[in-house]
Amino acid sequence: MPVHLEGSCRCGVVRFAFNSHTPVPYQLCYCTICRKTAGGSGAAINIMGVWESLEVEGREAVAIYQASIEGQDGQPEVSEARLHFCSRCASALWLHDDRWPSLFHPFASVIDTPLPRATERVHLCLADKPEWVNADVGPDDRCFDGYPEQSIEDWHKSRGLWVD
Repeated sequence: MPVHLEGSCRCGVVRFAFNSHTPVPYQLCYCTICRKTAGGSGAAINIMGVWESLEVEGREAVAIYQASIEGQDGQPEVSEARLHFCSRCASALWLHDDRWPSLFHPFASVIDTPLPRATERVHLCLADKPEWVNADVGPDDRCFDGYPEQSIEDWHKSRGLWVD
């Protein structure tokens, strides 16, 4: 049975609950989107939730942002991923992309349920990390200039952390 998790925005207007097979927050992202919309110095952490299980209170306060990203041809285009955030306090809540309709990525920073601590982490999009940010890389951590090939699901399964 997946883990039931609950989260909320900073002002408490938006509250949400969902099920997750992958509750360990192990990825630290330094991309410009995460850094500038949710993380300050970066290190925004996403987990993965089951989309069909998402229940939201205060949905009227949820707004959506779609970032401009570099397309395959090097030209700017609007990302298909939609960042959901609270329109009242600006808390980044979750990311959803219709290309993967059965899952979404809540930010661990807004999860109110206690989450397990990762014994190793993955630092991704380090090429976007500004010089003033000190990435706290542990001895078992893995680092990537872009995105790693191993998915959140595969990372959890390969370490025996997938919750059925």
